[in-house]
Formats: sequence, C-alpha cells, structure tokens
Amino acid sequence: MNLDELVKEYADLEQKLADPAVHADQAKARKYGKRYAELTPIITTYRELQSVREDLEAARELAREDPAFAEEAAELEAKIPELEDRLKRLLIPKDPNDGKDIIMEIKAGEGGEESALFAADLLRMYLRYAERLGYKAEIISAQPSELGGYKDVTISIKGKEGAWSRLKYEGGVHRVQRVPVTESQGRIHTSAAGVLVYPEAEEIDVQIDPNDLRIDVFRSSGPGGQSVNTTDSAVRITHIPTGVVVSCQNEKSQLQNKEAAMRILRARLLALAQQEAEAAAAAERRSQVRTVDRSERIRTYNFPENRISDHRVGYKAYNLDQVLDGDLDGVIQALIDAELAEKLAAHTSS
Repeated sequence: MNLDELVKEYADLEQKLADPAVHADQAKARKYGKRYAELTPIITTYRELQSVREDLEAARELAREDPAFAEEAAELEAKIPELEDRLKRLLIPKDPNDGKDIIMEIKAGEGGEESALFAADLLRMYLRYAERLGYKAEIISAQPSELGGYKDVTISIKGKEGAWSRLKYEGGVHRVQRVPVTESQGRIHTSAAGVLVYPEAEEIDVQIDPNDLRIDVFRSSGPGGQSVNTTDSAVRITHIPTGVVVSCQNEKSQLQNKEAAMRILRARLLALAQQEAEAAAAAERRSQVRTVDRSERIRTYNFPENRISDHRVGYKAYNLDQVLDGDLDGVIQALIDAELAEKLAAHTSS
C-alpha cells in the first residue's frame, strides 16, 4: 500500500471513529482505533515531511531576493533526510506478534548433567532479564535434574508492550564453554541447551476441538524418578491431528496442570499455524532448533574469557557475568538493529 492510500485510509478511519454508531459495536471500534493508532505516526511524519518540503521551496524563493533566508533554507534542507529515514522505518511492516506475551522452553541437550545446569543458568538469566524490564515471569512446568539443573523447563513471560518483541530472538541452541562442576581434572567442556520461544496464544487465536485431544494422567515424579506426590495429578495432553504432546506436573492439582498444559499447547499450535500461513514466520521458526545440536548454535557463553558471542550478527562482549545476571540489552539490541537494517534494505529494494 502506498502513502496516498494510507492517507486516504487514515481520513476514512477518522470519519468512522467520529461516528457514534461505530462505538455501539465495541469490537469494531477497537479494531478501527488500533489501526488508527498504527497509522498516526506514519501520517504525522509524512505530513511533517511535506510541510518541510513546501517551506524549503518558499525559503529558496525568498533567498533569491533576500540572502537572510538562505540559512533557513539550509536548516530545512538538513531536516529532510532525517524525516525520510524516519518515514522509511515507520513503513516497515510490523511483526504481528510483537504485542504478545511468550511461552519459552529451555531444554538440556548434549553434555548430560552439565547441560542441565546450564539450562538452569539460562532460566535464571531470563527471569532476571524479565525482572529488569518489569515483566512478569512464571514457571509453568519443570523437570529438574539430580544436581539442581533442569532437563526441561517452560516459563511464561508477560510484558506491558509484549515480551515477544524483545525475546523472539532467543530461540536456538545456546552453547556453553566452561569447567563443569562434575569435572575433576579442571578441563574445559562444551555443552549446549536449546531454547524455543512461542508467542502465547489466546483461546480466540487457536480453536481446539476437545475431540482432538487425548488426556492422560499420571503420578508426578522428581529427580531420579522418585514420586513427589501420591495422587495422579500430572497431566499429558496429546493433540492427535498434529502429534504435539505437552506434559505438566508442577502444580498439586490435576486441573491446574491441565490448564498449564493447555497454555503451552495453544502456543505451540499457534506457532505451527503461523509456520504454514506465513513464509516470514516459517523462516523465523526454522531458525529455532528442534534438536539441541552444538553445530546449530546461535550463541556461545565462554566462561574462561567472560565472553558472550552471538554468531548471527557477529556480536561479541566480555561481560558474560553481567549477561547471566540478566543484562541482555546489548546483545538483544544488536539483533533488533540487524533485523531492522535487513528489513530496511528489503523495503528499499522492493
């Protein structure tokens, strides 16, 4: 859609939102209001750019007779590239999931107990990062390991502006290089943990037919297989059409575990639907690993050098201790900037 069409759509929305009859239908009013809010910064910048261009023409005309206007013309001319760049950025299509909360799964991979301990480090890192941003994080499901790590842990993160916009880049294999606590010779080992990130789905986003679900209940177990309660409160849900399986055993009641499992299932099914529906979403999901293989790493955490490296954008910093304490802004901003540059280049060439 070109700018003239956006200006026309904006004017049409203004008229609709001024009509009291539209506000009788709250759903329609919200839809129009959301789109109006999306277009406002684009139209405001476009109008400002037009105004500066017109003022520049006028200043140049006046400068032919009065040199005093030459300085004003130069100032106006300098504003134009900045406004054009801002407009280009605003016209880049937004990720439709940016306003959503997320479900994140962290899975131990190669490296046995050391990998499970690293998964616990990643969990703490994301919990601390969420805390720094004022997000709300909650552990939905966890399978602890013998030494206090995690074989598998699932969390939800909710943010005021949507946690997906910043944490969507975390999906992939995270590799760690350090001397494990289980190493008696002091040798550096390499192991890995996998992270999967899904936009959290509302019930209206994903319709699930109860007849498509197989629900099994079983007794919860802790590290080493010991039973942690005496009732069949753990829940395993299988979505038969897709084969997606989700298990939850953290909560004490079967109902709570079922609700938690359904949240994870909805998020996974939404991600699957988006893979099929959108080529961009499919490419994004493919960048997130399905198996925890060190060769598919996106990031390396090197403890001896206190170094963090993100291999997708060539980011490198020597503040690993701070990153693991939740200071992820540097690496995430590098990923945001790289994505924006890529989108700008694609938008300019199209």
